[in-house]
Amino acid sequence: MNRAHRLAASASAGLIVLAATACGTTSVDKTDAADSSASAAPASASCADDTTATSTKPVSFTDGVGRQVKLDKPAKRIAVLEWQQVEDALTLCVTPTAVSDAKGYSTWVSAEKLPGGVTDIGTREEPDLDTLYAAKPDLIVVEAFKADDETLVKLEKRGVPVMATLGADPKDPIGNMKNVFSMIGKATGRTERADQVLKEFDAHLATAKKQVTDADLPTNDFLFFDGWLEGGNLTVRPYGKGALFTQIGEELGMNPVWTDDVNKAHGDGGVDPSYGLAQTDVEGLTAVGDANFFYANDEGAGGYVAALAKNPLWKTIPAVKEGRAHAFPSGVWGAGGPLSCEQAIDAYVDVLDKK
Repeated sequence: MNRAHRLAASASAGLIVLAATACGTTSVDKTDAADSSASAAPASASCADDTTATSTKPVSFTDGVGRQVKLDKPAKRIAVLEWQQVEDALTLCVTPTAVSDAKGYSTWVSAEKLPGGVTDIGTREEPDLDTLYAAKPDLIVVEAFKADDETLVKLEKRGVPVMATLGADPKDPIGNMKNVFSMIGKATGRTERADQVLKEFDAHLATAKKQVTDADLPTNDFLFFDGWLEGGNLTVRPYGKGALFTQIGEELGMNPVWTDDVNKAHGDGGVDPSYGLAQTDVEGLTAVGDANFFYANDEGAGGYVAALAKNPLWKTIPAVKEGRAHAFPSGVWGAGGPLSCEQAIDAYVDVLDKK
């Protein structure tokens, strides 16, 4: 199961936050697909001042699921089926020719703006292949966990090179994020740019960690969560070990509290081993209520935060009573690239540095 399915377990109701996917069918226009992104300019603000070199040499590497990818020259017209990789391409100053669910990307990801004129090939789970190939990509970027992934196998039969990035690595989410970014840089001849961006990310994280250390918090324990409303029922999704936002918090010097033991006692959906995501209710949050709380903003996502605020039990939790429960800004993508991760770092620090 890919990230689109797993991180959006409740998106079919249009309620999930942060990792929502807008899984409905996306309208696509085949008429202008082949030429739609030919004039699209790189969207990343930093690309205007970019001085890094673009390689023109042949490309050969092993992708995220162990497949060998060989290109006579770096790809220029890439089609991208997952949002982190769309963000990554834009950060690398490469505008994709085609992407899955452009509207959803623009709704949920704010780190990089997708320019107009990029072909929308439908949902991430079921891209419109006719529109995809009409866009004439020279490389298709997908996300998978294994080489026999159904979508990957289907695309391999069509003659256009396909590169698979690893969906997640719970042992090192930040490391996987970096690997995906670097791999796209290699495929597009933008390794020099990729190295520069990752160096800046590491420096950003180091500076932020010092800020958190200097803040001398009453407690370094923390929990990040999101949630949703469905049929009037409020579900909370804690991020545990293996989640990207959890590891970012750890790198800042905080201690995640939603452990396996806590989940066994208070979870009701089990921790997803691929992503570190659990499931509970407001009562479950009381078990870790002495920690600092961070949660996804529910702008347009079904009102779960408003439901929390009205919940009598929520109001009794120490983190809430003591003003240590904080909403992230909207549009911080929970499975993004270096720039989304920098947004998450800033969201943590902006709160903690004021304590």
